[in-house]
Amino acid sequence: MHAANNRPDVVEVLRKARHQLPGDPAFGDPLSVTGPGGARAVARAADRLVGDSPSAAREIGFGALQVWQAVLERMGRGKGTQEITVMFTDLVAFSSWSLTAGDEATLDLLRKVARAIEPPISERGGQVVKRMGDGVMAVFPSADRAVEAALAARRNLAGITVGSYQPRMRIGLHTGTPREIGGDWLGVDVTIAARVMEAAGNGRMMISESTLAALAPETLEELGHTARPYRRSFFAAPLSGVPEDLRIYRITSA
Repeated sequence: MHAANNRPDVVEVLRKARHQLPGDPAFGDPLSVTGPGGARAVARAADRLVGDSPSAAREIGFGALQVWQAVLERMGRGKGTQEITVMFTDLVAFSSWSLTAGDEATLDLLRKVARAIEPPISERGGQVVKRMGDGVMAVFPSADRAVEAALAARRNLAGITVGSYQPRMRIGLHTGTPREIGGDWLGVDVTIAARVMEAAGNGRMMISESTLAALAPETLEELGHTARPYRRSFFAAPLSGVPEDLRIYRITSA
């Protein structure tokens, strides 16, 4: 049994068989087993038990976990193919301010910002995927909730001041079908959302055309805002890593 478990031809046959199973055939690699979830937790434990060496037991075990994870995803508890709205935020001129403000003032600001912007996200069904210094990446099940959360976060942020610094937040939203892997979201749609935020410049809120299309017709009007086409300055650098026909809209007060 030990010899069969380690035979390269047996391992290769089982590895090919995994490609025919539902789910991610690479399940078991570091990207796919980080983050929450029963299948991922078991996979991490299995990885410690069987190690990294190719074996039949490893392929069979991860094949079963791969199917389990795929079933969870189809039940709405994993990546799936559902439409997701991705939000990126960061603070304008934060880095230059923090260099002179010092660690204590910087931490004080970041705590106040988190208390201002994260509750509106969770209250509207969003999830903070990760914090990136002065910004966050979050995902929402609907574009309407994402826009509502973003506007509420901006209102909350308006009352914060640390020393002479009053934070201004730029926000980018894009709707697509990114992949959830190991508790993170990856793919072209995530990149587009980040680039939409970059277009927001000095504290604006931008959304992609797909997010605008996903909004209910009355949402912006009820929120007292409107969407205006964004036209990049002739001297501005082009956005990298996004489709050439990407259309961006600025959200402004009506």
